[in-house]
Amino acid sequence: MEKHTIQYSERTIEFELIRKKIKNINLNIKPDMTIEVSANDKVPVDYILKFVKEKAPWIIKNLGYFKDVQPEQYSKKEYVSGESFKYLGKQYRLKVAESDKEGVRYYQGFIELKVKDRKNYHRKEKLVDDWFKEKAVMNFHKSLERTYPLVEKYDVKLPEIHIRTMKARWGSCIKDKNVIMLNKALIKAPKFCIDYVVLHELAHFKYRNHDPEFYTFMTMLMPDWKQRKEILDEEVVRGL
Repeated sequence: MEKHTIQYSERTIEFELIRKKIKNINLNIKPDMTIEVSANDKVPVDYILKFVKEKAPWIIKNLGYFKDVQPEQYSKKEYVSGESFKYLGKQYRLKVAESDKEGVRYYQGFIELKVKDRKNYHRKEKLVDDWFKEKAVMNFHKSLERTYPLVEKYDVKLPEIHIRTMKARWGSCIKDKNVIMLNKALIKAPKFCIDYVVLHELAHFKYRNHDPEFYTFMTMLMPDWKQRKEILDEEVVRGL
């Protein structure tokens, strides 16, 4: 890990550079206000410094956000009534009730958790996590149904969707296996943002790199993709 700084106006921005086997440059602001940039070994430092400087207004804006939020917002979930969970772009309160029939459901504006022992933290955690995974499978496949027709005529085969935990990206394309990998946390984003990520990965089956042809293709298929991406980026920083 290397530490670098860039100067933007009167601000000095320090960031940690981590070299990884990835295609893109990824920038992440952590709740402790640490700025982390990851890139592969072939990307020159000068190019990375330029990239961070271009992102400086966004970095400064979101550093201000983290400065104002309370640390407890990022504490571990306790799975008790009143806690807030995000689902498809909206915040929902959790209702916990003891019941012999365990399960989770969306009910009357709440996420309702029924569990035999409300003191059993690990059981509550698993029930909620399983529910989000189930919703992710359903909604991600519905998104693929909505977006695939846009690329079908360009000889893009219908891919499989795999879901996993990802720290630095929302999705990736494994072209030789005809698979799209999606971050399970994407279920917390609005549907139109999920559609953007799915279409972005579908576009990579035609254009492997983020070159001008790729972005021209994206704009043709989804003219407002930049606005959707901007909303998604905001969701990332706000603790998705």
